[in-house]
Amino acid sequence: MVLPRMRPLCRRRLLAAAVAAGVPALGPGRGGLAQDAGDDDLHVSTAGWRTDFDTHAVPLSEFRSGGPPRDGIPPIDEPRSVSQAEADGWLAPEEPVIAVALEQGDGKVLARAYPLQIMLWHEIANDTLGETPVAVTFCPLCYTAVVYDRRLEPGGLVLDFGTTGNLRHSDLVMWDRQTESWWQQFSGDALVGELTGAHLTFLPAQVVSWEVFKAAYPDADVLSRETGFDRPYGTNPYPGYDDVENQPFLFDGETDGRLPAMERVVGVVHDGVGVAYPFPALEEARAVEDRVGEAAIVVVWAPGTTSATDTREVVEGRDFGQAGVFSRDLGGRMLSFTPGPGDGFTDAETGSTWDVSGAATGGALAGQRLAPVPHTVVFWFAWAAFQPEGRLWQPPG
Repeated sequence: MVLPRMRPLCRRRLLAAAVAAGVPALGPGRGGLAQDAGDDDLHVSTAGWRTDFDTHAVPLSEFRSGGPPRDGIPPIDEPRSVSQAEADGWLAPEEPVIAVALEQGDGKVLARAYPLQIMLWHEIANDTLGETPVAVTFCPLCYTAVVYDRRLEPGGLVLDFGTTGNLRHSDLVMWDRQTESWWQQFSGDALVGELTGAHLTFLPAQVVSWEVFKAAYPDADVLSRETGFDRPYGTNPYPGYDDVENQPFLFDGETDGRLPAMERVVGVVHDGVGVAYPFPALEEARAVEDRVGEAAIVVVWAPGTTSATDTREVVEGRDFGQAGVFSRDLGGRMLSFTPGPGDGFTDAETGSTWDVSGAATGGALAGQRLAPVPHTVVFWFAWAAFQPEGRLWQPPG
């Protein structure tokens, strides 16, 4: 059964449902240190925290409770993986997964899929891919899937992350177990505590359908449902949340009226420049060539991925598509892309065909991959809150 859409006046009902399910509603801007931060009144509980609350990069008044306590949404600390064949038993072709693919020292790519049907209930997976300790994160309230290197610097302190139970701009606020500093999931910035001012390194990640992931990385494995927790994986605790007519949950700021607050955009930040690409415009154009800072990029869109925060059953969510962002520079050659055939793309220079994962599927360049550009799919209200000076891409004319 498909539940009714949630309207703006039902936000309290969403909180009650989330708390009852044991799910805290969790949630890049940077600022000065505490003396420049403005209002220092903290409106969330500090009981049990050994965090240095005198050191912070943003006003403490910007944090608010999402409901449940610290690690009320438990992170996955010892993730197991299963084969694609086993995951086929519980993952439908159109279900969304976070695709993480890292090049190893031998030049090979090691990939793993993190299904959103699992990440909805945990929001953080502390994992290791090859030699790289990674934090795979997902905030359902902003729809941001962001992956970070858990090392503060190569060879440096490795951090383990959990959920504070608090939000800032409706976005997940994480904490590290080593210093109990608080971190913004959207940006990877340490905002409160000993590590204030530190920044995590973004790693390329993409939300694609299970079908696309398998085709792109046939030898990759998948995060297992055997997490050590009893959760109804495959169901969505926030049904109807991403209705474009809704208003965001636990968001105190003013929304930017250029787009509906709950419109999805692809957000790219490069060389200090932020650009948002609305999903409806991407669906129309299919391939958008642009320049962000000094980077010549292409943003591509293809159908075939369900929304994880639409209906009660993730597999029944509406198809909002999938997007990827890549460098147009392949080995010193600048490629230009047009849509087709089918859901793929063709470069004008060689006539090679490409898919939404950035892989060449046919032609002279078959087998090669475009370099991914870090990005996130995010609701417009959150992007505008963290990137208020960013550019909003619109179709020419």
